[in-house]
Amino acid sequence: MFKLIGRRLIQMVLIMLTASFILFVIFDTPEFKKRLAIQELGGFAVSALDETTYNEWLEKKGLNVPFYQRYFNWMGNTLTGDFGFSYEKNRDAGPLVWEKLANTGILALGVFGLMIPISLILGVLAGMKEASLQDRAVSFISVFFTSIPEVATAIILTVVFALGLGWFPTKSAMISGFSFHELILPVLTLVVYDFGYVARMTRASMAEVMTSQYIRTAVLKGIPYSRVILRHALRNALIAPFTVIVLQLNWLLSGVVVVEVFFEYDGFGKLLLEAALFPDIEVVQACTLVAVAVAVISQIISDVGYTFLNPRIRFG
Repeated sequence: MFKLIGRRLIQMVLIMLTASFILFVIFDTPEFKKRLAIQELGGFAVSALDETTYNEWLEKKGLNVPFYQRYFNWMGNTLTGDFGFSYEKNRDAGPLVWEKLANTGILALGVFGLMIPISLILGVLAGMKEASLQDRAVSFISVFFTSIPEVATAIILTVVFALGLGWFPTKSAMISGFSFHELILPVLTLVVYDFGYVARMTRASMAEVMTSQYIRTAVLKGIPYSRVILRHALRNALIAPFTVIVLQLNWLLSGVVVVEVFFEYDGFGKLLLEAALFPDIEVVQACTLVAVAVAVISQIISDVGYTFLNPRIRFG
């Protein structure tokens, strides 16, 4: 177990170094540096920035030194939490990114709190009796809702529950904080879109376990069916869905862009979109590094959890 964690941590460091190098190369071009200078100096046209002013700015920022030195300086600042300055928001990029990431984390907590029990229960019920009516019903519902784009789901829920019934606000403006009442529609939108995928994976895993020899033996020995399901089938059936659920963190971090923009939820996805459109280069760099880190960490959690749940791998 510890060897696995050690290997995964080494891989994480290598992946982060590779991602940071590629990211730095992309944004270290003369065009991006000139655009950053224009943002910082307050100009809005390239012609407004004369060569002398630009060279002085490069020297002040330390951007006229060799490439490798610029990269190591940038990495050093990043490791200390200094992601630069957001000229769109007029504040340091580091605290800004962590604040928006925390907001998205609250949204993710609500999504997982609903999605996991719903998808697991439906998947287990469908897999218990393969090809039965309940299996076909769960499969149809899962495929149907997963096939609807997030923006369409958001529009339908807003029209029905916000504009029609007036139960929830149409937007989560978050001007003076936000309430859980404002989280309901964004959470429901993401749950409706994603629960079907996890339910289908759970159903496939449960159906495979139910055809195993040890399950048939337990049934033939007269063990109560509920005990067979809870004590023997369920744990093995949840191994594959566990890894899928953990990896949904990657989807959630990128997939919330549409939902956060639609509901004006002030989270990580909305920040990334606004930074890309501005363009707020240093915020884009910070968000990209954070997204890569979350992806790698979720993969490590998935691998470790899978090893813990599957004795054949743990003791193999």
